[in-house]
Amino acid sequence: MRTETKKAGKVKRNILVITAAVLLTIALAAIYFLVWKKPRQVDSGIARHHLTFKGHSNTVFRVRFSPDGETLASASVDGTVKIWQKKDGQVLRALEHPTGVTGLSFSPDGRYLATGSYDALVRLWRASDGALLKTFSGHSGTIWNVAFSPDNETIASGCEDATIKLWDVNSGALIRTLQGHSLNVWSVAFSPDGKWLASGSFDKKINLWNVADGKLLRTISGHSEAVLSVAFSQDMKYLASSSDDSSVKLWNVADGNLVRSFHGDSEHIYSVALSPDGKWVLSGGRDRNTLGELVQNIFGASDSDKWVTVRLWNLEDGKLIQTFAQHSNDVFSVAFSPDGEWMASASEDKTVGLWQLSKSK
Repeated sequence: MRTETKKAGKVKRNILVITAAVLLTIALAAIYFLVWKKPRQVDSGIARHHLTFKGHSNTVFRVRFSPDGETLASASVDGTVKIWQKKDGQVLRALEHPTGVTGLSFSPDGRYLATGSYDALVRLWRASDGALLKTFSGHSGTIWNVAFSPDNETIASGCEDATIKLWDVNSGALIRTLQGHSLNVWSVAFSPDGKWLASGSFDKKINLWNVADGKLLRTISGHSEAVLSVAFSQDMKYLASSSDDSSVKLWNVADGNLVRSFHGDSEHIYSVALSPDGKWVLSGGRDRNTLGELVQNIFGASDSDKWVTVRLWNLEDGKLIQTFAQHSNDVFSVAFSPDGEWMASASEDKTVGLWQLSKSK
């Protein structure tokens, strides 16, 4: 009887050991695939890293090129906008805010900068010397994005209060408030001719507005999570959008129909930009998945462990052309220079990345 009991106990222990080994194997495999396994990297040689701009003390939320392409501006949660010289990364001036800066736009003529921030204010600055010219108040939450109209006359602001406001640059007056979203408006963009305004929201929708009278022209649905960025092509044929649903989508502006989707390995794609010549789609987003983000938040980001955060796609066929792993944390904003020869990215790692595209590609 004792012998049988011992045998039964041994079998039970063996089962427990085997079960523990299986569970450990599954756990290690999960950690590998969900945390440590890096997304595939593609290097076509189309773009090469040129400079990393360092100087912010917190997350860099937006980056924009000046209209002449000689400088870049970056907006940060540290409460500053820094204007950098593109050729060498020298800081030309800093625009001080009382709270974090989340929206940024150059006027098309290069004379002004508009900013939006946590304090619900839109500010107008003179680009040449950084002087604060006007403050626009009326929103009731964080302003996530601002955009200048092509004629330099109007600023659009998208806000946490689910509204978009249009402001007169010269007088500082509120022109109108656009209401049609039910949650945070994360992105706003004027069409190149200034007639339309596109907005993306946490309500998963893209709205297309008539700027002249503020009427809602069309609502585009198709994303399954928040829409974080919208951008028109220069020929106004396409509207691109990026989302928390891991996709960039390209829409036909004329009818709102989906043209194609671009799917990367990132769970959240925070920003999208279209090249001026209409060839490329640039996206920036989260560097790792939810579990990987949790591990990174616990142990901190490492400069020696950089994952893909920026991707370059072919607009016509959706092919992934090149990936970029220069940042050690998420990328919240990407931009093309006006001549289409440079790309920039703004990251949670407190830096701005600059890449040069090959003219021969």
